[in-house]
Amino acid sequence: MYRIVYKKQLNPTVVMMDIEAPLVAKKAQAGQFIILRVDEEGERIPLTVAGYDRNAGTVKIIFQIVGATTKKLSEKQKGEYIQDFAGPLGVPTHLDGLENVCIVGGGVGCAIALPVAQALKEKGARVTSIIGFRSSDLVILEDEFRACSDELVVMTDDGSYGRQGNVTLPLKEMLAERKFDKVITIGPLIMMKFIVEAVRPTGIPCDVSMNPIMIDGTGMCGGCRLTLNVDGKRVTKFACVDGPDFNGYQVDFDEAMMRGGAYRSFERHAYEATCNLFKKGEN
Repeated sequence: MYRIVYKKQLNPTVVMMDIEAPLVAKKAQAGQFIILRVDEEGERIPLTVAGYDRNAGTVKIIFQIVGATTKKLSEKQKGEYIQDFAGPLGVPTHLDGLENVCIVGGGVGCAIALPVAQALKEKGARVTSIIGFRSSDLVILEDEFRACSDELVVMTDDGSYGRQGNVTLPLKEMLAERKFDKVITIGPLIMMKFIVEAVRPTGIPCDVSMNPIMIDGTGMCGGCRLTLNVDGKRVTKFACVDGPDFNGYQVDFDEAMMRGGAYRSFERHAYEATCNLFKKGEN
């Protein structure tokens, strides 16, 4: 089993943990993910590697409490254990040769974007980061982004912190006056779709990180399939083994959003049932 060595509540719905998993920490790279189970009867869920310490043998995960499993995980405390922690899985983010990159993160997607920004900075690239949230109480990882960014813009939808508006506004302003080697965006599907469309007229490469429904994480179940439009042909790829990073210009976002919401009502019911169990003192 895997011990929780650190836990911090980043905002009312987002939790950060460091998990003791030396074999995963030894191999993990920015952009990869793990699949965990909280207990023997738990479901498998994917979570992005939000950081790692090879010397300490720990892997950082940051997750939003949205369903039964993330609720169960959030109730675990420092010193307790989780059942399974498999990884690293997926293809690491391609960073070689990039000298001037714009990172755009939205909400909890910033937890995925941060290790990419940090890795780029370690390679000597100039990093411009734009991070967006609905309101000030949901802002996470600002200090961490500031430490690895040459320029940081914080956006909130309601203007309660930073600049008011969505992340496409500063990005369009930047694209009008400068040239990036690549734009990398990670966040809600609808946000990534609009970022891709904002970048498309420039022809600058634009990568997105996809996190669709996923079960086994090894390409066997087909649950994480995505449709890409490649040279006029529709091509099926699997986020777990071909991704999670893809050319944003090729992704069929409308299909991805439709499939991503297929189990939303079930997830909500399972979350509410789990909350009720904890209220009764059961687990």
